Amino acid sequence: MTATRLFDRAVIRLSPRKSDDAASAPENVADFLQGLVTVDVKQSLPAWGGLLSAQGKALFDFVIWPAGDDLLIDCEATAADALVKRLSMYRLRRAIDIALDEGIGVHWRPHLGDGAAADPRLAALGERWIAPIDVSDPADMLGGADAAWRAHRLSQGVCEGRAELGDGETLWLECNAAELHGVSFTKGCYIGQENTARMNWRQKVNRRLIVVPLEASDEKRRRAAYPELGLAVDHLRSEAIAPEFMPAWLAPVGE
Repeated sequence: MTATRLFDRAVIRLSPRKSDDAASAPENVADFLQGLVTVDVKQSLPAWGGLLSAQGKALFDFVIWPAGDDLLIDCEATAADALVKRLSMYRLRRAIDIALDEGIGVHWRPHLGDGAAADPRLAALGERWIAPIDVSDPADMLGGADAAWRAHRLSQGVCEGRAELGDGETLWLECNAAELHGVSFTKGCYIGQENTARMNWRQKVNRRLIVVPLEASDEKRRRAAYPELGLAVDHLRSEAIAPEFMPAWLAPVGE
């Protein structure tokens, strides 16, 4: 059986806290998240988006999934605790529980058509889904699809995670968020919205994250290197991006 679980991913559950007061309406989790993240969580889900700094720079990126009255955030496992802490800071007194759900795993396969959701960024990335972890299933507990996913994702020119996007270092549109459906320009305010909207209005993104062959990478501009794949992620000025390194889904923007 081909491994599908991504062990490098974790799931955060946001849920309305149960109240002893029957007359008290539960908190709306979507309303809470709507004012924080870059995508419209009240539209079709799953959706890929980000939580930004006030300056519009990427702090976290993730996929948001519906789960009844709850929302699930499929995020980088190494950043999950920090994301829980950040979201909890914004929660204030709202009766919403925010915690890792260690009973759910994230899965991926490179093709479409088996009934799971297409990756919301790019159909060529394949399909992904979330499912309860079955400790009796070796496919859920041993191995994993992380290396295959990384190779496939980078082959499509798509960057993700703090190693590539940085931690408050890269403007969200420089992460190619508009082209990868990671931002709504119509939903209203969210953290970092002002700078993001201004960049979009000017229709000028000065720098971009680009996957390049490792031998062509500029060490001064490099965010991450993958010697085993012969690839790197560089943060390049738009006019300096060689046409042969421009992914097809981004090429019209660079013309």
